[in-house]
Amino acid sequence: MKRVLVIGGSDSGAGAGIQADLKTLHALGLHVSTVITAVTAQDTVAVHAVHPVPATVIAAQLKAVIDDIGADVVKTGMLGTSAAVHAVVDAVAGLPLVVDPVGVASTGQPLLDPDALVLLRSALLPLATVVTPNLAEVEALTGFEVRGADDLIEGAKRVQALGPRWVLLTGGHLDGPPTDLLYDGTEAIEFVGTRVATAHTHGSGCTLASALAGYLALGHDVPQAARLAKELTARAIAEGYPLGSGSGPVRQGQSRG
Repeated sequence: MKRVLVIGGSDSGAGAGIQADLKTLHALGLHVSTVITAVTAQDTVAVHAVHPVPATVIAAQLKAVIDDIGADVVKTGMLGTSAAVHAVVDAVAGLPLVVDPVGVASTGQPLLDPDALVLLRSALLPLATVVTPNLAEVEALTGFEVRGADDLIEGAKRVQALGPRWVLLTGGHLDGPPTDLLYDGTEAIEFVGTRVATAHTHGSGCTLASALAGYLALGHDVPQAARLAKELTARAIAEGYPLGSGSGPVRQGQSRG
């Protein structure tokens, strides 16, 4: 049984965060361990409250899981505070790592303290096997604004210069076909999808990053894992469903890798 450790915030509406990670990785037939960094009061409309988990408890969760169960791949999502980033950096060095640099909720609420962003950039990204920023996260990390498809490669280069081995820059918020760009400092690979007319995309970023971690755990190399993760996420978006009064969640189906 392959093991993925996911580190992030709990979404009470179960559309994103740890809950999306669990649904995605269970669909791939993997064992999933979890480290909770924050509890959020969240629905389909907004993040109404955030309660950070103390760094000592985050560190204790990490030690319990890594010492006993271990992990073939680690995936990080919402970290929230610099103390949380410190705890993660200390625990995951040397393990294959997918970093989803979550800074802002899809509904607009900030999920990463400014000092935590600085530490994520300087200490966590250099440990990453792959980092999966969206357009807003590229700008937060580098100051560079991706305005069109022609800017994807420059955005990826600037993130890759921060130290991760690979960057999977997600361009779905641009006009035209949703295009993601995978870059390792030398090779650039485009993954072009078909746009789905839907408002129900909550959790799509978490799903992509956790699927990527899952396919890496299953033995795929980074380009193949990225392609499979994009395909899984595209299916999940196509099957997203209305829930509540805001953006409904994507639906992760059964998909063995």
